[in-house]
Amino acid sequence: MLSILKYRLAIFDSDGTLADTLPWMRSIFNELAEAHGFRRVQPHEYERFRDLHGAALLRELGLPLWKLPRVVGDMRRRMTAHTGKLSLFPGIRDVLHRLAAVGIQLAIVSSNSRENVERVLGADNARLVAHFACGASMFGKAAKLRQALRRCSVPPRQTIYIGEEIRDAEAAAKAGMAFGAVTWGQHGAEIFRPQKPAHIFTAVREIADKLC
Repeated sequence: MLSILKYRLAIFDSDGTLADTLPWMRSIFNELAEAHGFRRVQPHEYERFRDLHGAALLRELGLPLWKLPRVVGDMRRRMTAHTGKLSLFPGIRDVLHRLAAVGIQLAIVSSNSRENVERVLGADNARLVAHFACGASMFGKAAKLRQALRRCSVPPRQTIYIGEEIRDAEAAAKAGMAFGAVTWGQHGAEIFRPQKPAHIFTAVREIADKLC
């Protein structure tokens, strides 16, 4: 079965790709803005902000790059302390188990902490993951992707990184691997098309349907 698979390793982003954390992140966004001195966002602005990324988003928020690690660190701590339920998107468990069943190795590269990622995954899903590379800087995922390649002993040409932001696509390109864009996270399908992803997934089940 392995010989006919295009990819031997599927690396996933976590928040917005596997985990439905965007509503919670929006709920604390203005608390972070107050704490770290950048622009608050009104509810009617979220859809416009969805299409911004990288330097353009930071400019719009008035958030200097040097402050970003503090903001991300604060977000991670708040998520760790959060006692409410954060869930996977419906169907993710089935996708992970289908990929593992055909022999595709699984890894996760995320800006979030491993503790937070594993808590949302749950033990049953986390045991399927061969390698976690968590705590990546917002624009430093390419190095974590290369680390996953080494740990899993799979070449870039047989690897796909699946994520929900333009920075995920850019990291995959730097690491020399294919990129699969999901449309239920930060960015919609049209934002990804200039990046020429190998796949655009519009429904969770399509990940396993196309990779298995």
